[in-house]
This record gives sequence, structure tokens and C-alpha cells, in this order.
Amino acid sequence: MTGLVQDKVAIVTGGAKGLGYGISRCLARDGAHVLITGRDGATAEKVAAQISEEFGVRAVGMAADVGVKLDVEAMIDRAVAEFGGLDILINNASLLSPNILLEQKTDEMLQRTLEIGTWGSWWAMRAAFPHMKARGGGSIVNFYSIDAQTGAWLHADYNMNKGAIMGLTRSAAVEWGRFNIRTNAIAPTGMGQVFAQLAEEVPGFLEMATASNPLKRAGDPEKDIGPVVLFLASDMSRFVNGELINVDGGQHLPGYVSVPHNLAEMEAQT
Repeated sequence: MTGLVQDKVAIVTGGAKGLGYGISRCLARDGAHVLITGRDGATAEKVAAQISEEFGVRAVGMAADVGVKLDVEAMIDRAVAEFGGLDILINNASLLSPNILLEQKTDEMLQRTLEIGTWGSWWAMRAAFPHMKARGGGSIVNFYSIDAQTGAWLHADYNMNKGAIMGLTRSAAVEWGRFNIRTNAIAPTGMGQVFAQLAEEVPGFLEMATASNPLKRAGDPEKDIGPVVLFLASDMSRFVNGELINVDGGQHLPGYVSVPHNLAEMEAQT
């Protein structure tokens, strides 16, 4: 523990599972009081209780669907009511629709993906703004993706969503910098919920997925991804604003092959 965010107040959306879980633990270990949200409120509350007991900070879990504006506003209000203010906002929550071709994606899939990602980040940032301004500054960390960088197959709606989030990140960095509110983004590749499940259930998946990674391994949410978020949340990055950091062991350099093995079969269904 370095105390880089000692007694700061943080929100981590989707903070009870996958990458968000590791980030929540990393911030709490370094002294931050954390509000953890998720659509599964019981799990969020359970994780918050564990974190509070383990690290001696105040942690609160609550149910919130970041694709619903009222839930997002309630999340911000709860953090301020519980902890007295807000310093750090981690917009981690996201959603993948079914893995199907661009021409097979529906408006409903795109709408829900944008609600969870782009709209959720937009609502959270705007609701957090007056509270961060009142504190004399703050740090917002949004999530981009190597999928959007490479135009990954079967993720057209997700890629579109991530591109919008990157645009929002840069706009906030430019406009809110005058209030000492820094907005940055990371593009992480690690053992998130879906990746971890595939690694456990599909023989050889982990080896295949990491074969082209320069570091030859998958990122650990708490040890590899969390510390970069901690850096961006803390005054160690006080002059970093509008930046995108790839936290992927160098995977963005060679990229990765995403062409589905059953492309012909998928096309036949169009």
C-alpha cells in the first residue's frame, strides 16, 4: 500500500466481477473508499463487504444498471451521501451482444450496447462533474478496447460504442481540464469475465489467446490492470489528461486474428 488515493472516494461500475473486481481491490488496497456497482446488487454488496473487511476502508455495493439514467444518477448520489464527495470515477461496465456478423446485428443490440457503454459513461460523467468541481478536481477513467482498434469481427456494435467513448474522453479532457478534472482511457486486455470463463471451459484457449502477446500471458485484473487505473486516479498522473494507455502486454502491436473459423456458415445464415 502506497496511499496514493488515501481517503479518496471512488466509484467503480461493474466493480464486483472481472476487471472491475481487480480494480476495486487495487483502489481499496491503496486507501480509497469505494462504491461498487453492478446489475447483480447482492454480489456487489458481498464484494464491498469483503473489501471493507480486508483493507480497512469503507466500501459500499449497490445494484445499478448503467444503461438506465436514473440508476446512474442514484449511483452518484449514493457515493456522495455515503462518503461526502467524489474524486474518482471508473466507467468500467460494458456489454457484448451476441457474436454475429455486422449485417446480422440488430438496432436493439446496438441500442443496449450504447446504453451500457456510451450513454452510461455520459450520464455518470455529467452527474459526477459538479461534485468533482466542488472538490477542486478529480479523475475519470474510461474504457476503450483493442477490438475497436483492430475492427474485431463480430463486435461491430461494441466497436462503435468504444469509438464514441474515446471521443467523449477527449472532449471531457479538453473542456473539463480547466476545473482540474482529468479524463483518460485505458484499453485493457486481461482475465475479464468472458475471457476467464473461456480459459476455464475451452481447452487450449488461454494458450491460443496469448500466443501473439509479446509478454505471452493474460493480464491479471488486480496486479496488471488495476495499478494502471490507480496511477491515473492518483496525483502521480496529475499532468496526464486525454490519454489512451494500452494495458495489454503489447497485444495492440501485432493485433490479433478475429476472423471467425465458421465464417461461411455464418454468412449462409444471413
